[in-house]
Amino acid sequence: MNYKEICEAVCVVAQQAGDYIARQREVFSFDRVEFKGAHDMVSYVDKESERMIVAALREIIPDADFITEEGTAERNDGRWKWVIDPLDGTTNFIHGLPPYCVSIALMEDERLVVGVVYEVTLGELFYAWEGGERAFLNGRPIRVSTVKKAENALVAIGFAHGTRDRVADFLDEIAYYKQHTDGVRRLGSATADLVYVACGRLDVFSQVKLSAWDVAAGAFIAQKAGAFVTDYAGGGNFLFGGEIIAANPLIHGEFLKAIQTLHHLR
Repeated sequence: MNYKEICEAVCVVAQQAGDYIARQREVFSFDRVEFKGAHDMVSYVDKESERMIVAALREIIPDADFITEEGTAERNDGRWKWVIDPLDGTTNFIHGLPPYCVSIALMEDERLVVGVVYEVTLGELFYAWEGGERAFLNGRPIRVSTVKKAENALVAIGFAHGTRDRVADFLDEIAYYKQHTDGVRRLGSATADLVYVACGRLDVFSQVKLSAWDVAAGAFIAQKAGAFVTDYAGGGNFLFGGEIIAANPLIHGEFLKAIQTLHHLR
């Protein structure tokens, strides 16, 4: 497999899906929203975008399986797996608030080899492939920040659906970051958070209760841009383990220790 060629083809797919999402945002109305659960919304745009993406990716690798958020393609036990979030940041999209992203990753066996993220509102295309030395934003190489101290770091934190039993931990994190960093943000899209770490806009991102499609492409791009990406134990189970911290390597360890303390993991 030529990962660069695959990545280039996926970039086209992501942009086409993003263009569809942008057009639908112009005519979207709240009465077309569905509720998967309490505070967990989905729209026809998510579903149609996913169908478009799946159909296009089948042309690139016909025998690949899929791990998808909206379940339009359910096979996921083959050697090649596409990991897709057709619209990460659905709540933002519904309310017309940036950012929201198309996220597509490719796994070979258990290894991420391609990551593509298209942030729709700014028209920003982030991508990387296995064997490439860098990650890119609209054709330009990107790197993580060089911030060395927590007090100078801008941190993003997420709060996923189904985490109401961990509200206290979340509030403790916000309070800690408010006191010890340059600021804390909640953008509403884990995919955007990760690629913003990759290009140095953010220095740290952490969240629990995430699925593989929320993080696969963004985490791979962040790694290729120089980030340390781990689970809360400091290991590599961030894709399916439901927790992730991504940061520039100069401050990752400090923030990992803080998170372990705040989440009572030490």
